[in-house]
Amino acid sequence: MNVQKVGTLLYFSLLFNSVTAQVFPEKNYPQHYFQWPVIAKHALAANFGELRPNHYHMGLDCKTDQRENVTVVAAADGYIAKVKIEPYGFGRCIYINHTNGYTTLYAHLNDFYPALEKYITEQQYKLQSWRVFIDIPADLFLVKKGQFIAYSGNTGGSQGPHTHFEIRNTATDKVLNPLLFGFDLPDNIPPDILRLAVYDRNISTYEQSPKFYPLKKVNGMYTTVPAVITSNTDKVSFAITAYDRYTGSTNKNGIYQAILSDNYKEVIGFELDNISYDETRYLNAHIDYRLRSTGGPYVQHLSRLPGYPQGIYKDVSGNGVINLHDNAVHQIKVEVKDANGNTSFLKFAVQRGFMQQQKNMPLPFAVYQPKEFNPGFINVFENDKVSFYLPEISLYDSIRFKFNEIIPATGFPVYQLHNITVPLQTMFVLKIKNTVTAFPDKIVMHRFANGKNDYAKAFNENNWFKVNFREFGNFQLMEDTLPPTIKPIGFKEGMRVGKLNRLAFVIIDNTEEITNFNAELDGKWLRFSNDKGKIFIYKFDAHCPAGNHELKITATDCVGNTTLKTYHFTR
Repeated sequence: MNVQKVGTLLYFSLLFNSVTAQVFPEKNYPQHYFQWPVIAKHALAANFGELRPNHYHMGLDCKTDQRENVTVVAAADGYIAKVKIEPYGFGRCIYINHTNGYTTLYAHLNDFYPALEKYITEQQYKLQSWRVFIDIPADLFLVKKGQFIAYSGNTGGSQGPHTHFEIRNTATDKVLNPLLFGFDLPDNIPPDILRLAVYDRNISTYEQSPKFYPLKKVNGMYTTVPAVITSNTDKVSFAITAYDRYTGSTNKNGIYQAILSDNYKEVIGFELDNISYDETRYLNAHIDYRLRSTGGPYVQHLSRLPGYPQGIYKDVSGNGVINLHDNAVHQIKVEVKDANGNTSFLKFAVQRGFMQQQKNMPLPFAVYQPKEFNPGFINVFENDKVSFYLPEISLYDSIRFKFNEIIPATGFPVYQLHNITVPLQTMFVLKIKNTVTAFPDKIVMHRFANGKNDYAKAFNENNWFKVNFREFGNFQLMEDTLPPTIKPIGFKEGMRVGKLNRLAFVIIDNTEEITNFNAELDGKWLRFSNDKGKIFIYKFDAHCPAGNHELKITATDCVGNTTLKTYHFTR
């Protein structure tokens, strides 16, 4: 290589690096202000921004040596501002507000420290609800950095022992990437880029399968095989599968940032930081949802779909769709970073090839001619049996909506609304007409697809039964006149319970939707927990002294069918 060529390459390299540094501003978060929240080896099961079903992972999953009841501590001085207890999601959770304008969150906990545990128990009995979200006065539970606040656990939506930890902007409630705050977690490993996907952007991403190109790594740089991609369209976009690892770990964690350049000019980038829970469902527009829902890998778009506001993306000179209107070779570069600044590069070229005439993908048999739905518009479908509309922000990309009616051998008709490979951002109102039901106040709408079942009470408006849903699939009305079944576990009527440390019940219902569970011991409300929504459990405490007792259990389903069981026992 001659001196002139070396100088040219150096010029472009310096130009590229100087501009990309300006795509996303430098972060100014306080460094080393917060300490690691668990007294265990500093290790992650998951980081901020990992790709999860319907959401980004919004914090750090801190390992707890594969066990529960590890000490969890306040990450900095502050006061306990809120406590949440729920069967799914965070499980048992503490929020701490700090004087520097940040809030830390600690989730999937077991018992809180004694004073807080006592206070929350009192509030649960006052509210007569195990499930609570309590605002706590600022001067009630002051904490110091490193102070014991709870034991780690596996409550809520957790799949194994760990502590979920978040840092939020207190004023906006936006969740920030904790790895930008200077925790002692050594990382000198750049992200791995596994694959490249290429899309024809003259058609919807939901009506095509991307073309994949294998990657190889040469002298620290990733490139495609072949190095020059020929695309038979004049508009393309790209997506990548990429993971990050930190030093000493084999976990595949999420990447922090990616920037796409065309001919040394930055086009678009995304950065996983400063995301609210109202925005986290937009993950479904950031990935190829259709590919993932049919068993394929996660790929992250390096373009912004039409129905996705900028969110995690920053448009620099476009939305990531590359125009190949000429026959020139476009030099493409993708820069992928982790939160510690370790960087990997993918370089390849793309050129327009023979332009194929666009053809719509073949459709399965349907009784309804497909209609195009577009993002940014209210999209309506109605006939004499089914009616619904999608709000403007529901769709991320266009679809040719498919409808079908199936008449089963027994029961109400089944209406197929498109399919589950297209995600929706918002709820939509679905109405199904029925005039023959004998119990209009006992109608449930059943949604089912790929083995998943959802049920909701349907409200009657002139024989149109209405429910809000957030996913396409198959929908069917059903009459529900069956009350729930209450089944005790290891306990029976008249039992002496001196050897037991708890009472437990399973509630079974044909719709799987229990809207109310209530327990009264000798006429007073008794707190049963319901972690993960499976079993209702009461652990014996001072609310059940020695002696003879009467326990009443009531369970109600979503249409009001109720079962009451009365048990007597001696403790």
